[in-house]
Amino acid sequence: MSAPETTQRPSAGRPLGRATAVGLSLFLVLGACLLLPEYVFAVLISIGICVGLWEIRTALTQAGYLLSPVALLGAGLLLPAIAYFYGAEGLIAGLLCVIPVVLLWRLLVGGANAVRDAVCAAFVVAWIPFLASFLIVLIQEDQGPAKVLTAVLVTAASDTGGYMVGVFIGRHPMAPLVSPKKSWEGFGGSILVSLIFAIACVVFLLDGPWWVGVVLGVLATLSATVGDLGESLVKRDLQIKDMSQILPGHGGLLDRVDSLLVTVPMVWLVLAALLTTS
Repeated sequence: MSAPETTQRPSAGRPLGRATAVGLSLFLVLGACLLLPEYVFAVLISIGICVGLWEIRTALTQAGYLLSPVALLGAGLLLPAIAYFYGAEGLIAGLLCVIPVVLLWRLLVGGANAVRDAVCAAFVVAWIPFLASFLIVLIQEDQGPAKVLTAVLVTAASDTGGYMVGVFIGRHPMAPLVSPKKSWEGFGGSILVSLIFAIACVVFLLDGPWWVGVVLGVLATLSATVGDLGESLVKRDLQIKDMSQILPGHGGLLDRVDSLLVTVPMVWLVLAALLTTS
């Protein structure tokens, strides 16, 4: 006998008005940053990376993990610099060089849970400074500001579409053990709204064919959902609601950019692979 369908509507995690206001504010700040010189944009992204690293290290420390602030800060400053000077290939090579150093740093300290902490530190480096540095890679390419804006818009469209549809008609939880408020109806809304924005961005901002927007919209929705669920899984494992409270009443910086972190490399990959061949 099959299990009965879930009919309870997942409620919104935060008030809609507040969520919209904070999201719009962050969007306007990032939009203003696109008007600045590339090196200033890179510096601001580096600062944001350091804030994110502080948030996650604080949460992990409270949960009993031991992560070196020096190693994390070094990775948080080095990887964006490599992305600025050497692009995507340099960034990937930089990650491959930084990860062993971060692992060794913790293993040499020794003590209980050394391997667990070392692997956790490597994950944090790959999750935050590495993924976020693709914003710096994007901004320096042809039509760089338009590409960064595209990444932000398709991510925001996915999040907003999923949130709105989930609030009003969401009935079937997508991942109840990880994020009970996410629904399959909301996921459909994410795809629909993200597709609209992705096609519009590719056609009107990047002068590309509409079908590239279709590919971008679908993959961006998948990556944004993975980013959101991934952070929810981390917070559930650490038994916390928010990474920090630097945005009063609305959590931390990581809580607002979790989807974008995973989506930016996806946008870079899709545009690099399809726009140059279309």
